Amino acid sequence: MIYDIIIVGGGPAGLTAATYACRAGKSVLIIEKAAFGGQITWSPKVENFPSVVSISGAELGDRMMEQAMEQGSEVELDEVVSVEDMGEKKRVVCLSGAEFFCHAVIVAVGAKPRTLGLEKEAALTGNGVCYCAVCDGAFYKNRVVAVSGGGNSALQDALLLADKCKKVYLIHRRDHFRGEAKLVEALEQRENVEFLLNTSVTALLGDEELTGITVNTDGKERNIALDGLFVAIGHAPQNDVFASLVELDASGYADSGEDCTTKTAGVFVAGDCRKKSVRQITTAAADGAVAALAAVKYIS
Repeated sequence: MIYDIIIVGGGPAGLTAATYACRAGKSVLIIEKAAFGGQITWSPKVENFPSVVSISGAELGDRMMEQAMEQGSEVELDEVVSVEDMGEKKRVVCLSGAEFFCHAVIVAVGAKPRTLGLEKEAALTGNGVCYCAVCDGAFYKNRVVAVSGGGNSALQDALLLADKCKKVYLIHRRDHFRGEAKLVEALEQRENVEFLLNTSVTALLGDEELTGITVNTDGKERNIALDGLFVAIGHAPQNDVFASLVELDASGYADSGEDCTTKTAGVFVAGDCRKKSVRQITTAAADGAVAALAAVKYIS
């Protein structure tokens, strides 16, 4: 079978693209390597998605998935390892060895968490070093943790952890946070949250388990005893597989405009893997709609 459109990535961008493409009468296959719904499923509460006052990220992801499948999308849980441009056809190869063919591909792979790049970080990941407060926060109930980062993700992680943990250090290398003022204000009201500004994490302490961190504040170093460190310093795009088909910028993001097209006819990009100034659920969904309609037009 040759699908009209194969969508690589099952987050908000990919699922929205699937819904739009199916409603345009096209056959669609979504290939996702991890969890359908994407990173939004990590969020305990979403309050900035139009028409929804408050919803958990997991439920929102489930709803988007249900909608895409209700419209006729097919799904595969697998990892795409290569995409070959064969002109009017594209060949998509997965890690399992499965191969699929289509007329158009939409790349909606999102981005993965960035690391601090410190010694022992890989070894201590899962043993005190974490990248998802929603996933791992419950393991640190009544314990001492830190969050490294200054954007909305870091602030939201700190709020979530403040509800569970004895103490939360919020560490940011600048003198002010980049996230929303309302989130900062909410954290300022928490007695168990301490801000460490102009501060960087310089070392991880512990062998088999994290026991603490070394931080540098204005040139002065000190150790802080911790049970857990949550890293929330942004994400890196996962576009390497598509580098021959899609122009990438210096940071590895797809260097495509709002039309979501690429240098390869029949290949489109959508969501957080694309170069953009704002990365939110709404912008990912918008990209999904644009990419899907562009793909439909290309096929027609």
